[in-house]
Amino acid sequence: MKLPHSHQPDPPAQPYQPAQPARRLGAVIVFFLFLLLHQTDKLLIGPLTTPIMQTFGIDESQMGAAFTGALLVGAVLYPVWGYLYDRFARAKLVALASAIWGATTWLSALAATFPAFVISRASTGIDDASYPGIFSMVSDYFRPGARGRVIGLLQFSGPLGYLLGIALALGIGGLLGWRAVFLITGALGIALAVVIAIVVREPARGASEPEMAGRNLSDGARFSWPVARQLLRKRSLLLLCAQGFFGVFPWQVITYWIFRYLEVERGYTPDEVFITMAVAVVVMSTGYVAGGVVGDALFRRRRQGRLIASAGAVLIGAALLPLTLGVPVEARGLFLVMLCLNAIFIPFAGPNVSASVHDIVLPEVRSTALAMLNFVESIGSAVAPLIAGIIAVQSSLGNALLSICVTTWLICGVVLFLAARLAPRDMDALRAQMRLRAGAGA
Repeated sequence: MKLPHSHQPDPPAQPYQPAQPARRLGAVIVFFLFLLLHQTDKLLIGPLTTPIMQTFGIDESQMGAAFTGALLVGAVLYPVWGYLYDRFARAKLVALASAIWGATTWLSALAATFPAFVISRASTGIDDASYPGIFSMVSDYFRPGARGRVIGLLQFSGPLGYLLGIALALGIGGLLGWRAVFLITGALGIALAVVIAIVVREPARGASEPEMAGRNLSDGARFSWPVARQLLRKRSLLLLCAQGFFGVFPWQVITYWIFRYLEVERGYTPDEVFITMAVAVVVMSTGYVAGGVVGDALFRRRRQGRLIASAGAVLIGAALLPLTLGVPVEARGLFLVMLCLNAIFIPFAGPNVSASVHDIVLPEVRSTALAMLNFVESIGSAVAPLIAGIIAVQSSLGNALLSICVTTWLICGVVLFLAARLAPRDMDALRAQMRLRAGAGA
């Protein structure tokens, strides 16, 4: 006879077992490859713009529709992916995202007409919002004191993907055409989906929290709407979202306009632009890892150390950029040195802000919290290039870069310092809740 639900015995809890080093290393390698190749595929559209326009006989405004479609789809789906990751198995969802990436990229390559290309290209935005689950799993694979540098290592893939995209566009694209490039990157997405499904194992949510060491643990915490709604009451998280909105302005302005600035206002040839930006991007890549390492070190000394490191980095960037843009046009060596100094500090905040979200949010809603941050960032991403263009028409690109970057970095510095003051309270609340759970499961 079946007992009433309230008298049913609980399923046996499993002792806390940290993920084996080999399993964690395998997951990080696979995540890095996914992010690297996905960023490559995502950013290929830039260097392949001209041959795509020639194929369909379109102008810049029509090509802009292809850019915008994917951005809008990705922005809208951030909350959806965040919920799905917190509700279901994240490893399987990442594999699904990789398969979607491959399939939609193939559709773009096979599009016979421009309307079909716009629709298929917009569909590639479906998987663009799939990153929160990866970083949520990182928080369950690694203890709090190590998350920053692991996230920094994974974010290191972004600039490398950008360079790889340029190389593929100039190499394979020049020989076989833009469709062949998309067919290759789409195939990589499908192949990675299989690899992810085989290699990556789902860690229990909250498994790496210090309070869980030596405690009984079943399948981890479960998503609930009341817990998710409480995210809107965490002031430090709301401040991190606010800095995310302003923090992407410099990224987007530099990404979209730095090439034209170098060509038009500093007189660089296309080859000089490529060499200069390649060096700067390589240096920038090291900034992700350095930011994560410094943030972790400061976090072990002081709980809000990651946010202090982030605030300091953006303020340094605000101080260095006027000096960089003020270098005389003919002093190209000095300009490259100053540009590289800026590049080191620009990505410092990225891994530290993501790790700080994990420091203040319960394990079962971390993907949702990261999706909130990414959604707000996507709004800023859409606005920034337009504002820069308007300022450039009224003044110059140099003034647009300077005014937007310095202003938003100063705002971010202030907001991050405020977040650093409020974060300890939310960290204490998280630790208290984890201790209660650990005691209940002992």
